[in-house]
Amino acid sequence: MAHGITLCEAQVIPDIEDVLVDRIRFLRARYDYVLTTGGIGPTHDDITAACIAKAFDVPLVVDQTIASRIQQRPAEPAVMRNRLLMARVPEGSELIENSTGGPQGFQKENVYAMAGIPVVLKNMLPNIELRGGSVVQSQSIRVYLGESAIAEELGDIQEQFPMLDIGSYPFKRRSRYGTVLVVRGTELETIQQACEMIKAMIVKRGKTPYDVV
Repeated sequence: MAHGITLCEAQVIPDIEDVLVDRIRFLRARYDYVLTTGGIGPTHDDITAACIAKAFDVPLVVDQTIASRIQQRPAEPAVMRNRLLMARVPEGSELIENSTGGPQGFQKENVYAMAGIPVVLKNMLPNIELRGGSVVQSQSIRVYLGESAIAEELGDIQEQFPMLDIGSYPFKRRSRYGTVLVVRGTELETIQQACEMIKAMIVKRGKTPYDVV
């Protein structure tokens, strides 16, 4: 299901405390939502929860709901101590349900901390509530022309449709060079208008535009 939320950045951040804290502080102030994956396990390099707590200037505390779930699986005392490290969350956090039955993730204001294991992450994502907007749609046109041959006209069309994002992506197919032009926006009618102008420009150049399905 589409939520109408624009992905602005995707980063791979090392397990270095100063770097993590800095990134969390910067990103949470810049964007509506910050989603983190990984680093909430029981090992020495699982420092995400501690870094989020530091970024918010709050203590790291043990959440008894998570601890109770972890304790449902019997283990030797040393193993249980390590497992309970996964119950630590920044003070004031809300929990993100883990539909696999494992330890929950957590939300601290607009920062969401979830598991890095793909199957567990997949079972956490449906349990977070994000408020989106209009869904971005797109249409693509393929033409056997190089980018430089249409760059000026394409720039002119972009200026006429500032509400759209028009991108060009070169390709090579069977020894022929060409460009795929992608028009993105939230209003389908406006997208179609821009596409018609692009197609007319291509025809004027003596080439055939192809809709990419």
